[in-house]
Amino acid sequence: MAKTRIVALNKPYGVLTQFTDKDGRPTLSKFSLPAGVYPAGRLDFDSEGLLMLTDDGGLLHRLTDPRHAHPRVYWAQVERVPTEETLKSLRKGVILSDGKTLTCGARLLPEEPELPERNPPIRFRLNVPTCWIEMTMIEGRNRQVRRMTAAVGHPCLRLVRAAVGKVTLAGLAPGKWRWVDKREL
Repeated sequence: MAKTRIVALNKPYGVLTQFTDKDGRPTLSKFSLPAGVYPAGRLDFDSEGLLMLTDDGGLLHRLTDPRHAHPRVYWAQVERVPTEETLKSLRKGVILSDGKTLTCGARLLPEEPELPERNPPIRFRLNVPTCWIEMTMIEGRNRQVRRMTAAVGHPCLRLVRAAVGKVTLAGLAPGKWRWVDKREL
């Protein structure tokens, strides 16, 4: 039996989480990934960070199904500084158009995470401060973090997935990938 192959990619902003696009937008094909690995979940075109890929269909399912409770950590740069009450609302779950979200972790990051500059940079408004929230969740609905922060009055300006379980972005530059040992999961 062939050994399961797992890859961690730091997906840059402005890349589709697929290998082809009829409209010619940048895709995963530009990163010289090993043949036969497929994304375990998605990151939006305008989101960045850790994307897991594997050739194991069972593992793909386990990484994406909320019943298996694999935590995913996101760093969201949002407009204005949320109050503790707002963070509690995020933690309890937010009602979105497709139903209430599961409970999650939500906290203010004490400082801006060390990330490379994004190209293009986020919009800057002189009179509107921003801050970074760390959110830890097990479900992954379409644009969920962005919709949750917007629902509580803090639109997301930049979104980075920092970790999936114990696998993190540490030491992985945008557009670079590395092999993941199954024991890391």
